[in-house]
Amino acid sequence: MTQLSSDHRERIQTVLAASPLVPVIAIRNLEDAVPLCQALVDGGIKVLEITLRTEHGLQAIRQVREAIPEAWVGAGTVTSIAQYRQVETAGAQFVITPGVTEAILEFGITSEVPLLPGVATASELMLGYALGYREFKFFPAEIAGGIPALKALSGPFGDVTFCPTGGIGKETARDYLALSNVKAVGGSWLTPSDLMAEKDWPRITEIARSSLEVL
Repeated sequence: MTQLSSDHRERIQTVLAASPLVPVIAIRNLEDAVPLCQALVDGGIKVLEITLRTEHGLQAIRQVREAIPEAWVGAGTVTSIAQYRQVETAGAQFVITPGVTEAILEFGITSEVPLLPGVATASELMLGYALGYREFKFFPAEIAGGIPALKALSGPFGDVTFCPTGGIGKETARDYLALSNVKAVGGSWLTPSDLMAEKDWPRITEIARSSLEVL
């Protein structure tokens, strides 16, 4: 059985270490991609997860990679190998999935773009663990058990670290990050839809900055 390389793990560890907060970004207007992401970076956020939840995801990744080279720009909501290949071509520096399949896990081992697979249960985690994965997204975090679940998983999987996402807000992010097996937290509170619609980039910068300050 082919195992995940140490280089792959080091690259995803570098991403998770670059920012304790990872905004979950859904671009509904392509022209907003660069100014929104620049606003987040100006607020201190160094890792950007641009999801494929909208039709603009791939192009947004391309544009932000070119415009903001100092940021880590990755693709979220990747649910198939076809999408994985598309985000590779678009220039994504990491890939995050909401769940796992054996096919995606095996493809991630061969890809130059490191994978942070999403899990909600111990059984899903074990699929990735058997292939050498030790870093996972925990999703949907609050629904899947939140902090008590992550504490419980630390027993049988003491060498696994997580980036929980889903239902986490500015007020609870610090509690998650206090766990020894949590290295970063993902969330959509950093990109409120009303502020995006108003193109209030300074306010989004302030949300990013204040969110980091309370950690």
